[in-house]
Amino acid sequence: MAATRKRERAGKGLRIGVDTGGTFTDFIVMTGGRRIVFKIPSTPLAPEEAILQGLEQAVAVWHTGVERLELVHGTTVATNALLERRGARVALVTTAGFEDVLEIGRQTRPDPYNLQAQRPAPLIPRELRFGVRERITADGAIRQPLTEGEIERLLARLRRARVEAVAVSLLFSFVNPVHERLLEERLADLGVPLSLSFRILPEYREYERTSTLAINAYLAPRMARYLGRLEERVAASGERVERLRVMQSSGGTISAQTAAREPVRTILSGPAGGVVAAVEVAARAGIEDLLTFDMGGTSTDVAVCRGGASTTNESQIAGVPVAIPVLDIHTVGAGGGSIAWIDEGGALRVGPRSAGAEPGPACYGRGEEPTVTDANVVLGRFAGRGLLGGAVSLDAERARRALTDLAQEMARLAGRRITAEEAALGVVRVANANMERALRLVSVERGHDPRAFTLVSFGGAGGLHAAALAESLHLPRVLIPIDPGAFSALGLLLAEVRRDYSRTVMQTALCWKDRPFDERRRLDEMVAEMREEARAELGREGFSDRRLRLLVTLALRYVGQSYELEVPFSDDPVAMFHLRHRTRYGHANEAAPVEVVSLRISAIGLTEKPALADQAELPGRFAPLPEPLAMAPVHLGRRRENLPVFDRATLQPGATLTRPAILTEYGSTTLLPPGWRLIVDRWSNLLLTHGPAV
Repeated sequence: MAATRKRERAGKGLRIGVDTGGTFTDFIVMTGGRRIVFKIPSTPLAPEEAILQGLEQAVAVWHTGVERLELVHGTTVATNALLERRGARVALVTTAGFEDVLEIGRQTRPDPYNLQAQRPAPLIPRELRFGVRERITADGAIRQPLTEGEIERLLARLRRARVEAVAVSLLFSFVNPVHERLLEERLADLGVPLSLSFRILPEYREYERTSTLAINAYLAPRMARYLGRLEERVAASGERVERLRVMQSSGGTISAQTAAREPVRTILSGPAGGVVAAVEVAARAGIEDLLTFDMGGTSTDVAVCRGGASTTNESQIAGVPVAIPVLDIHTVGAGGGSIAWIDEGGALRVGPRSAGAEPGPACYGRGEEPTVTDANVVLGRFAGRGLLGGAVSLDAERARRALTDLAQEMARLAGRRITAEEAALGVVRVANANMERALRLVSVERGHDPRAFTLVSFGGAGGLHAAALAESLHLPRVLIPIDPGAFSALGLLLAEVRRDYSRTVMQTALCWKDRPFDERRRLDEMVAEMREEARAELGREGFSDRRLRLLVTLALRYVGQSYELEVPFSDDPVAMFHLRHRTRYGHANEAAPVEVVSLRISAIGLTEKPALADQAELPGRFAPLPEPLAMAPVHLGRRRENLPVFDRATLQPGATLTRPAILTEYGSTTLLPPGWRLIVDRWSNLLLTHGPAV
């Protein structure tokens, strides 16, 4: 009886994953063992409008009895504001003499062979960068105190500048934050968001630390307004949202309040959900080494995962360094809505400009310019079925007109006739080349052999391109999970709550293989302090010690190196460092002195996980195939073939296809090209492998 009551109580709560994309906002709603998936067109000018529509639709499915809601949100608000340079008017406060650190950077050119290359302009212009006379030395001693008169002069200058946010990054504040704490207290009188380096990134490397703080301050007002509006609108709707969490770039979630204060942690919020889900689903299918391929409406995100998702502290977004932990994701401007155009040299280009949700691809009925989606429509690869289970019809004639206009421009430059189908094939090939380069960057260029990986494809447009990309990279297998069109939203519900903490150590006592781990006591004390901070912070979010996991790592390097590798804090971290150095760079020097640069802790709050597809028994060698919905003419290269069209939902585990076909489902379409075979595995994933054509 008690178990029954527990299940009933659990059934009255909904967990909703919401991923806001450039074209659609995706929803996955879970309660107990049930889930529903749907999409709503995004509302770029006010992203919360699409979320509220979806929330209303989600609650309506269960009608009554919903007592509590948890909303986990993947957002592009911070990403778009940074890419489009639509952030706040920000002031930087730093130690006098270091006002130009954002401009000086690392003195490296972004493209050494391009004499015209230019760095992106700093987020904070020179007139809004203020130096204060104070100085803390590398060992934390106060050489020049920060006086009351200096603070008063700074306050007056900031008021005259009418800034909307302030970033404070003083020299060596990661060793002794006393002056930053004093500024935090006094600058609160300005009534604007404050970003303090000792709170957000207490690590050395002045440029990267200051850049990260500048991004945070640049985004904070916009993110705070957006999340504030969302919380207000949700509360006004009458729905009992118990928690609102936001996905971080690191693959964990944080509260909306933390995201508003530290928006720099959300700049890869949407793509991170897809990687988290891909790792989980692939692991259940027995796959450890994978390349993720997330093709949406405006961009494609790729990542390499070996035994799990990997993070990096050396990322760049729009040419600006970000030194907090982010999933190692590479993004390219090639999606279903990417616009095809002819450049000044007469070459066909695709992206990075996108039709987005407004006006959208031409086939959606409002756009005029040709996109990748329009090219696939002209090639017949949607089989005339429309999108979202028929809720969105595709205007094939409008798509053909857009591709015909492009074909005429191509023909004028080429001096020969070019058909709309030929232009469409060209658009698809160029888009594939862009995405292939991204996959090569995270695999081949980092020393990974793609032939050892499985391509996990998701996103609304991924299934139409996955097999072609896998073939060009010689990947042996493609996995397309259930509900690929809303897969990132599933990852939001699979993600744990996560907070990251770090401290600079700069300890050179880790020296040789035959020497003990000296000064371990100092590190143990720092770990104990950081653990208490993590427990207290996640405790305030409702996580007991029983639901808390702490991952402690060290950032190590050989003395004299500029960058470090992260290893677990174990009894012999030096041996692990040598091993990882050899794996990453092909060599290791076990006789060289090793330095501890930083100590890092990731605090993981364990959350309730949604139920994935149940494991099914495979019915012998092959499951029977259903009758196709239709036969559709599809252009495959230079020839056109009539392909069977199947509803994916009717394919049972064990079902096998050995000839070209189109598979349709809500939110996505999959093309099985010649030379590939498909089987539905016991978890209802589609597994595509090379096989003889029949």
